[in-house]
Amino acid sequence: MPQPDASQGEFALARYLDAWAPAPVSLDDPVAAAPVAALSQVLDQEAAVAAEGEPLPPLWHWLHFLEWPAQRELGADGHPAHGHFLPPLPDRRRMFAGGRAEFTAPLRVGVPARRTSSLAKVEIKRGRTGEMAFVTIRHDIAQEGETRVTEEQDLVYRTGEDERRSGGFGLDLGEAEPADSDWQLILRPSPTLLFRYSALTANAHRIHYDEPYVRDVEGYPGLVVHGPLLVQLMLELARREAPEREIHTLSYRLRKPVFAGEQVCALGDVADDGGSAGLRIATRRDERHATAEVTFK
Repeated sequence: MPQPDASQGEFALARYLDAWAPAPVSLDDPVAAAPVAALSQVLDQEAAVAAEGEPLPPLWHWLHFLEWPAQRELGADGHPAHGHFLPPLPDRRRMFAGGRAEFTAPLRVGVPARRTSSLAKVEIKRGRTGEMAFVTIRHDIAQEGETRVTEEQDLVYRTGEDERRSGGFGLDLGEAEPADSDWQLILRPSPTLLFRYSALTANAHRIHYDEPYVRDVEGYPGLVVHGPLLVQLMLELARREAPEREIHTLSYRLRKPVFAGEQVCALGDVADDGGSAGLRIATRRDERHATAEVTFK
């Protein structure tokens, strides 16, 4: 397949995506209690955060609706080489950039659910490192005939590597400075934690468990902490500090990678009216690896 050539127009990637229009697809899931109990243990909760019939915390549905492609269908990086919502770009590289969600009612553990996924938007932008395709996937999750969660995920795709990435990240294993925030949760993700989270979310990408691959191929100084895990840590902070408040909406953005062994601080500040909170992930290297905002009902 020919490589995009910037000389062919303002957005050379457009010629690969003009006719790309994947149809919506639906998946059914029993929303079993076992994965919820397992992640509770991985995050050192004293007990499962939700048992059969109880409300599932926001974003814990990421443990469900999992897809396990055949081993032969994985690329060299461990990510699926093909997929219904993977854009047909040559030498495709993927980054989970952010998303939004609205929780109109909590999902309940043990109640069968259906997730309907659709392509919401495709936009091509030119950044400092070249062209990127921004793909937004929408998920509507229903139980008992009622849509309870509406979620959009923003994924960024490029062709080829970012040549400036190699050697562009440091690694700081020191203790983080105390933060002046209303809420704080401190965690030092280990390779074991990343491996277990990968297993629970059916994520075979080698950046999370294969250290030689991470250093020699991807150019990172250590195993990369999952972006979704960082988002879940921010929401766990809100759930722990405001257990009586029900989250209504969430928006988040993933900005810079965090590596295994670094001390991660999930921080939160509540708005003056108490109706929302700003959240972020900080390390000694950067104050805003990821940011989020939640509103409460």
